[in-house]
Amino acid sequence: MANIELKPARVFEQFAEINKIPRPSKHEEKMIEYLKNFGKKHGLETKVDETGNVLIRKGATPGMENKPTVILQSHMDMVCDKLVDVDFDFSKDAIQTYVDGEWMHAKGTTLGADDGIGDAIELAILDSDDVEHGPIECVFTRDEETQLTGAFGMKSGFMTGKYLINLDSEEEGQIFVSCAGGRSTIADFNFKREDAPKDYFFFEGSIKGLNGGHSGDDIEKKRANAIKILTRFLYNEQEKYDLRLAQFNSGKMHNAIPRDGKIIFAVPADKKEEVKADWNVFSKDVEDEFHVTDTTMIWNLSSTDAQKVMPKSVSENLIRALQAVDNGVFAMCQDKALEWMVETSSNIASVQSSDEKVEVVSSQRSNVMSNLQNMSNTVKAAFQLAGAEVTTTDGYPAWKMNPNSELVKIAVEQYRKLFGKDPVVKGIHAGLECGLFSEKYPDLDMISFGPTLRNVHTPDECLYIPTVQMVWDHLLAILKNID
Repeated sequence: MANIELKPARVFEQFAEINKIPRPSKHEEKMIEYLKNFGKKHGLETKVDETGNVLIRKGATPGMENKPTVILQSHMDMVCDKLVDVDFDFSKDAIQTYVDGEWMHAKGTTLGADDGIGDAIELAILDSDDVEHGPIECVFTRDEETQLTGAFGMKSGFMTGKYLINLDSEEEGQIFVSCAGGRSTIADFNFKREDAPKDYFFFEGSIKGLNGGHSGDDIEKKRANAIKILTRFLYNEQEKYDLRLAQFNSGKMHNAIPRDGKIIFAVPADKKEEVKADWNVFSKDVEDEFHVTDTTMIWNLSSTDAQKVMPKSVSENLIRALQAVDNGVFAMCQDKALEWMVETSSNIASVQSSDEKVEVVSSQRSNVMSNLQNMSNTVKAAFQLAGAEVTTTDGYPAWKMNPNSELVKIAVEQYRKLFGKDPVVKGIHAGLECGLFSEKYPDLDMISFGPTLRNVHTPDECLYIPTVQMVWDHLLAILKNID
């Protein structure tokens, strides 16, 4: 299929510029500087708060000065993930994009369309002189992907608009009006390493090629979790042999389903052939188990050099906790209108080994805050029983639907006029900054929408190009017709 023209051109021009700028979460300094210079270049009022959020204000087009101020909001950071065999430095390298048919991809890395395409739409409006709108405030928040640092740090009064349109959703034709709250649970297993017993054989086991995905949007899709897969094997072998664990490394981000991982462990040398046989049987069984969702698993088990191991009691408890802890959907929504939507979930996101510690990070989500607390406590208790030091982050609140939203009415009406059909108005299990905004700006009327993305937070992330034009047209219609 031939590549298609990138429309609207002004949006994709801005997106191309954004993808030249390194913007990992917590390291958005270059993006902040770019936005400040952009505002200065265009003669627009620009301010940066103490957290690093950027606001660029643009006045109304002639005749629309009396319209209410609309806030357009996106986050400036991106999830940085790449294929294991790709040489790429997210602190300095530009994202390399390509088009395949109607989809835009990146070469071996995340695309950064979450939420770079939202940033690009905002900048395109700021750069345009033919878009009809009332007063607008374009807001770019930092560090949404890891701890919502920007939204947490924003003070009341930074934004002044009546309406807010968040451009961080990933399915065109859907208007989001609520989201889940979330928090992270971090378990630390501390120890002093020791030599493995004599006559022990060391293995390195790995798995890659899983689909992974967003720990909110994709949690109900029954995708394999690399940590849980490797843990299952370790638990099985630990029950049979005197297994000693040296390393367990899998996952990178708290909000992504881990798609690859590696373990280093030792068993009595006279059991090595049995372990090899177990690995072969186990891998085939797991491939069959996930034959629909994960069809490109790559397994490897090989010998490796001996090294110091964790104390047996620590590794046993770590493996048992990872085997036992909840992962995936915990509860579906009880309300009839939302019974299709995940209410509460947990994702084991990363396990990282160092010389004297293994850190396990998991994320819990729910649109019911009492069950979010319950889910966090469930995960916390499992790790406490295993002897870990456990901390839970403060997290972020859910965004409750406003049944009397004027902005929803306008957005639905304009969508219907443009496309001859109704959009889907719904909640989302992922987190959005709107929940935090609703606490600091309780009278703010908000919606969230955006173009279609697939496989976000993974190197397979891609953007469905035709939907960018649709979102652009829809947004401009809302800005023109809002009162």
